[in-house]
Amino acid sequence: MKFQKIALIGNPNTGKTSIFNRLTGLNQHVGNFPGVTVDKKSGKLKLSETTVEIIDLPGTYSIYPRSKDEQVVLDVLKNKNHPDHPEALIVVVDASNLERNLLLFTQVYDLQIPVMLVLNMSDIAFKSGKQFDHQAFHERFPGVPVVETNARIGTGINRIIENIDLGFNAYNFEAIIADFDIFSSPNTENQTDETNKRYQFIKTLIPKIISQKENKKQFKVSWLDKILIHPFFGYLIFAGILMLLFQLIFSLASYPMDMIDGVFGTLSEYIQAKLPAGLFSDLLSQGIVPGLGGVIIFIPQIALLFLCLGILEETGYMSRVVFIMDRLMRPFGLNGKSVVPLLSSAACAIPGIMATRTISNWKERLITIMVAPLMSCSARIPVYTLLIALVIPSQKVLGFLNLQGLVLFSLYALGLISALLVSLVMKWLIKSNETSILMLELPEFKSPRWGNVFISLFEKVKVFIFDAGKVILAVSIILWALASFGPGDRIEKAVQKIEKPTKATDPQMEVYELQIKNAKLENSYMGILGKTIEPVIKPIGYDWKIGISLLTSFAAREVFVGSMATIYSVQDDGETNLGLMQKMRAEKWSDGKPVYSLATGLSLMVFYVYAMQCMATLAIVKRETKSWKWPVIQILYMGALAYIASFIVFKLFS
Repeated sequence: MKFQKIALIGNPNTGKTSIFNRLTGLNQHVGNFPGVTVDKKSGKLKLSETTVEIIDLPGTYSIYPRSKDEQVVLDVLKNKNHPDHPEALIVVVDASNLERNLLLFTQVYDLQIPVMLVLNMSDIAFKSGKQFDHQAFHERFPGVPVVETNARIGTGINRIIENIDLGFNAYNFEAIIADFDIFSSPNTENQTDETNKRYQFIKTLIPKIISQKENKKQFKVSWLDKILIHPFFGYLIFAGILMLLFQLIFSLASYPMDMIDGVFGTLSEYIQAKLPAGLFSDLLSQGIVPGLGGVIIFIPQIALLFLCLGILEETGYMSRVVFIMDRLMRPFGLNGKSVVPLLSSAACAIPGIMATRTISNWKERLITIMVAPLMSCSARIPVYTLLIALVIPSQKVLGFLNLQGLVLFSLYALGLISALLVSLVMKWLIKSNETSILMLELPEFKSPRWGNVFISLFEKVKVFIFDAGKVILAVSIILWALASFGPGDRIEKAVQKIEKPTKATDPQMEVYELQIKNAKLENSYMGILGKTIEPVIKPIGYDWKIGISLLTSFAAREVFVGSMATIYSVQDDGETNLGLMQKMRAEKWSDGKPVYSLATGLSLMVFYVYAMQCMATLAIVKRETKSWKWPVIQILYMGALAYIASFIVFKLFS
């Protein structure tokens, strides 16, 4: 029997995705199942006479769902009218742990859908002394093809393709549980009873189809796990690996990021120099090109992070991390799988949020997404360092600790503590019927399969560029328009009031041009908006110029420093150039008091700890939640936190 649509199904950590990648290669795409926010991976397998669609169903331990991912599996299988309902199933199991894996196979078999059994990781099973008796299996399940594979190196993949090409079916079907009906046994008591009956059947089946030889090498893996999941050494090793991982990300990503930044900066200058002055030239050089640069510049961090995480995942180590961290995270409404996304957000919230895909429980994944931007990312560093140097004296505490360094550390600690506290609140506010139980298997340690790592890496980068990139580019153009235009001839009149220097020396002309830019910005819609919001932000110590920088830095937090440089880059007496910090220190309120006091500086730092000043992150949140609801809630609650905390800090230090 030939098939047009086949689905892969299996427990987590059985190598199902490796099988999928081997069958489809790069000829795959990621969408979502109809009506839900669960990703659907599908691809094409070209055969001799036809092309078969392969669907990679979410990992599940049983037909009975405990999460949204597992509910999708049930919905697809039970409804023949579902657009993704397969004509046949390939059940991928871990050959080294058949007793647990065969539960799902027996349930699928009783659905009377044509099925193939793939015994993956057969090399590990063989090394541990296990041998599979095909004849004994076929006596109980006649017509069910069985293929032993090692997906990491491609062994057995051709056999799978041959069986698909030939077609397969469960001939002479004999139900394991005759009265099994997934539509009329939905309550927990019946599910438990049915599952127990299946395990009893599996226990009688295993001795018939598996022979076991003694293997002394198994002790080595157990000894290694005793260290890696140790209640003290496990955390210590994990901390060391993370330290190394982030050092690599920060040190290696900076080079391509600087290069990308330079390329797009040069491209903007080239466009301005070569094209005639006008709106089209400004749109390209100040809107579209910087917008594209804002997308591309994140790729090195995303690629390096997911490369490292992919290697750790492929080796089996990340399962150990999830296990040891689950106990610490659960009181805050999270679980062990939330750890990596939160720590990843210290580099950038974008890859951190994308990393939440490993969290199967939707409530815990959503909470992780909602609090990840509270972790201080690398984009905040330019803001922190500018403000700390501006208002915090460089002096020693206790004779050896640098005060400025302590303030920087405190800002990072504040973000982490706030993320955990907000998680605790959201744990009670977000309602969910899902039971939060961490079901986890510690897979065998193995060398990474680089094909899996790079295919996954390619998919994540592609999603970021084409999904988030469209939103980032659109908002960049809007910000450019708001900063470039003003009502009527207001900008022209403001420019005419600026006196042009009689002696056109380079420094004087530079000052004149900067004054024109500032006048244009102040009288643009963006500048008018800054003046409009000044009464709102003045209680937390900010003037309209800071307000403009807050608005422009919505594109990215580090834009705050560039905006400040534009606003304040004028000469104090027309002859001596002042640095940005000197000019900011000289800024006064109308009553003569300095704008950038200790209170204002600390208020701004705290504001940037909490405020969602990153449209790229919002775009990713929308992409991951498949809705604008959650990014809107996110920007509102983080904005409220930023304002309230900044107000308290400003009043305390005034």
